[in-house]
Amino acid sequence: MVKGFYTLLIAQFLSALADNALLFAAIALLAQLNAPEWHTPMLKWVFIIAYIVLAPFVGAFADAIPKGRVMFISNSIKLVGCVLVLFGVPPLYAYAVVGVGAAAYSPAKYGILTELLPPHLLIKANGWMEGTTVAAIILGPVFGSMIAATDTYSHIQWLGFLINPNYAPYYGVGIVTLLYVMAAWFNYYIPKLPIDHNIEQRSFSYLLRDFWHAFITLWRDPQGQISLAVTTLFWGAGATLQFVVLKWAEVTLGFDQQASTKLIAILAVGIAAGSVVASIWVKLESAVKVLPAGIAMGLMVIAMIFVHHPVIAGLMLFAIGLLAGYFLVPLNSLLQFRGHLLLGAGHSIAVQNFNENVGILILLGLYTLMIGHDVPINTIIIIFGSFVSLSMAFIYRRYLKTVN
Repeated sequence: MVKGFYTLLIAQFLSALADNALLFAAIALLAQLNAPEWHTPMLKWVFIIAYIVLAPFVGAFADAIPKGRVMFISNSIKLVGCVLVLFGVPPLYAYAVVGVGAAAYSPAKYGILTELLPPHLLIKANGWMEGTTVAAIILGPVFGSMIAATDTYSHIQWLGFLINPNYAPYYGVGIVTLLYVMAAWFNYYIPKLPIDHNIEQRSFSYLLRDFWHAFITLWRDPQGQISLAVTTLFWGAGATLQFVVLKWAEVTLGFDQQASTKLIAILAVGIAAGSVVASIWVKLESAVKVLPAGIAMGLMVIAMIFVHHPVIAGLMLFAIGLLAGYFLVPLNSLLQFRGHLLLGAGHSIAVQNFNENVGILILLGLYTLMIGHDVPINTIIIIFGSFVSLSMAFIYRRYLKTVN
């Protein structure tokens, strides 16, 4: 790997760790504030709104200045969101500000790969990137729940005074703030690469037209269309699955939040393992052939309703993650490659983020609606798993028709 790649990985790990830890610290804060139950999935909902609203602008922003600088600015915005929580701003509003930073960060963190590396190293680089991201997803929920838990601070003293455990979620947010500071520091030392696909104008109307052109171009490209459809479905399903697992673990296994986050960590370990397998065995030109793994993943999600033992639950979630990582990394790499050729890295990732987060918005919104209407969790799991399998089967059938 080239110089600067590992600095990028460290920065990405710290930023992703902070993102995931902050979510669970915010969940703990909502519980302490006695917020309605549907506020919990709404945290993710308000976070991803920024990805959709800012999509026409963040891609151009990522391509207009060096992407390392974009990542530095974006992490600074996330840091502001944390500070707002510490000053008493309601978690939903503050987490929405963090979403603005994340929306600006994403096109840069993935787009820089196509500028740093040649095409034949993209799947390997994505494997590393997904591996570090998933490592953050593994550690983030556990770390976030731990630093926001009351019993973490019950016996800690500072300068002779007992720390008030009732403020535990706020202490957790303070620790996350330090993680964002560290991430921004590493962002500053990412190599400043030449500007890629700079925009001709910076007017509001031009940026909207430019984004629409990029959106249509990527959806009309045969390989771009398949990979965009799959990644959109995956991230929508993945974001929802996180909350489904939390609720399922509480209802079926009797777990509290800290124990439930360990299951999410196991799911993330599976995704990391699948990413590694894909980076070793799958070539960019055959990326679409991994689609059947997505069909199998949906069927395994449905099988969760028959599981009542913690060990079996852990094994099943690892297998679901393994399948998810195996088909995500090649298709993500293919989408980046096609987008870089057709549009520029930042533009293509912005289009990808827009589509993926519309998927998250819809699926998470439906989950929130079902939770609000007290739909049993097993019914939700069946609906969710069936949707994933049937959608993947439809996409795969469409792909087979195009190649035949």
